[in-house]
Amino acid sequence: MKIRPATDSDRDAIWNIFHDVVALGDTYALDPNISREDALAYWFAPGTRTYVAEGDAVGDRVAVPGKPTASATITRARQVLGTYILRPNQSGGGSHVANAGFMVSASARGQGIGRAMAKHCLSEARRLGFRAMQFNYVISTNTAAIRVWRDLGFEIVGTLANAFRHPDKGYVDVYVMYRSLL
Repeated sequence: MKIRPATDSDRDAIWNIFHDVVALGDTYALDPNISREDALAYWFAPGTRTYVAEGDAVGDRVAVPGKPTASATITRARQVLGTYILRPNQSGGGSHVANAGFMVSASARGQGIGRAMAKHCLSEARRLGFRAMQFNYVISTNTAAIRVWRDLGFEIVGTLANAFRHPDKGYVDVYVMYRSLL
């Protein structure tokens, strides 16, 4: 797997992942019916650095180093498995704190793609001079993400009670998560 800055040629793959994730309405406080144009404007906004994780596709499964795959089959071209954005959490006096968002394609979930992107993101944030990272709106039912963030040193520093309307579970809490990069 390779993580690299996104290019214009990645927009279709990013849109496909973005649409599939956001349309579920259970992990992002974005309109599930957001248009392609608005989604890509959000993901590629000025001041935002956009990255993709790509890997070789093997049959109907994704080949990820260190993870067993099904029987060997013909390898197709590389495909985008996930994407993340990195940006300042605030402007001015808060611009030294990073913010990020992550999405993994449904076919690549559970294979360590999100964790690999998170580690890459933390490294990039340090390289760019950010002193901390904050996630403003981590939905409490997104347990896979919360597990990764805690494993990587994030703490829940605030809880917004019933701040997200989950499509299946009703109103659920949202966490603010934070960690120093120093």
